[in-house]
Amino acid sequence: MKNKITEANICMIISKTLSGLNMNALKYLLPVWITPLSGATLRCVFAAIAFWIIGIFTKPETSTAKEKVYLFLLGALGIYGFMFFYLIGLSKTTPVSSSIFSSLEPIWVFILAVVFFKEKITGMKITGILIGLGGALLCILTQKSDDLAADAFTGNVLCLMSSFAYAIYLVISNRILSKVGIMTMLKYTFTGAAFSALIVSAFTGFDARVFTLPLHWTPFLILMFVLIFPTVISYLLVPIGLKYLSTTLVAIYGYLILIVATIVSLSIGQDRFSWTQLFAILLICSSVYFVEIAESKEKI
Repeated sequence: MKNKITEANICMIISKTLSGLNMNALKYLLPVWITPLSGATLRCVFAAIAFWIIGIFTKPETSTAKEKVYLFLLGALGIYGFMFFYLIGLSKTTPVSSSIFSSLEPIWVFILAVVFFKEKITGMKITGILIGLGGALLCILTQKSDDLAADAFTGNVLCLMSSFAYAIYLVISNRILSKVGIMTMLKYTFTGAAFSALIVSAFTGFDARVFTLPLHWTPFLILMFVLIFPTVISYLLVPIGLKYLSTTLVAIYGYLILIVATIVSLSIGQDRFSWTQLFAILLICSSVYFVEIAESKEKI
């Protein structure tokens, strides 16, 4: 079991590092080379096909028809909802601001646990939640639109919504994984996400200039990186973390997204240093610390 926990932690480090690089890669592509909703469709459909192909070469897993329907709906609403808000939001704000809201996932996970699973709430946990939400509001209300963020306010609000949608996915999938296998979960959740994506694209249209001829190799290769590594490989690793680690710990690994996205964004000019952003990051990091310290004290 100890080896499984170590393996789960390594999987989460790799997964969230790829997710951090994903923000910078998508920021390069959106909206010039591909529209946000077309990007969501590509990611969901590509991942669904990839997981069904990978499933052919893995050990068969058993599950009920009811469980498959739940997984399909979780993907159709949770995964697609996350990508829907996330890609539109990222196209309007900066990768650092977007990753700030990803760091709120542990707070959302705890709030969902309180509301639906009667998790015990304490004064310290309430303090942590308020500090975290204060950091999010600081980022939303103080960031101005500029050449790097076309509509910072709208983008930040959408990224906030995406982090909540992903927290729902984490909480529900963590409980479903106790009954079904990893590949079963991935195949059916992403089939559901692809279903939602194709329906939306049928109404909004598909617009991906990256595929126009003559082929532009730099954006095309960046898109391939997004589809293969942060989408397929990253999501392949997350259920391993969910199976052997607590949902909150998996969510805390989201800080790696913030660290990677911040370093890369400032290095390549996708964002500028901001004291308010830094203060918002510190508030959100402190908020999770309060929630986790309170939780650890209860277990002593």
